[in-house]
Amino acid sequence: MLTRWIPMVLSAGLLAQGTSNAPPIGLPIAGMKATDLHDTFDETHSGHKHEAIDIIEPKGTPVHAVVDGTIVKLFLSKPGGITIYQYDRDRVLCYYYAHLDRYADGLKDGMQVSRGDVIAYVGSTGNADPGTPHLHFAISELGPEKHWWQGVAINPYPALLRAAGQH
Repeated sequence: MLTRWIPMVLSAGLLAQGTSNAPPIGLPIAGMKATDLHDTFDETHSGHKHEAIDIIEPKGTPVHAVVDGTIVKLFLSKPGGITIYQYDRDRVLCYYYAHLDRYADGLKDGMQVSRGDVIAYVGSTGNADPGTPHLHFAISELGPEKHWWQGVAINPYPALLRAAGQH
């Protein structure tokens, strides 16, 4: 069963990143502060641009849906390990949660979730350092085909920084 945490939300500020329909965004980790965030979007990881932010948290820390939307794909990949792809309500943006330890009980493809629902738990699966559990969090703007595996990467750091600063 999914549990709910009601986060502080505000405009994601993604308009500056070129996204016209940015929904409000919540915090993926309860109690997260601005000082917990480091912009790793433009860093090179494993030979490619990271295009995400890593949020260091203890293994087993609950991960919350940042927007209302649909779980479109639960996926196990070599680099990302246990992952979730979530679309926003309008199917404009895709939110990617990776290196998870496990999914929340009952989570499945096609499930509707609300901002604040616990959807998973922090881990170090995939190519993550086992000694540094973290949430790999990314946002992409979907193209007209609405494929979860395609999209234009948007730096989540500014939106998360604003959300954490308001918490």
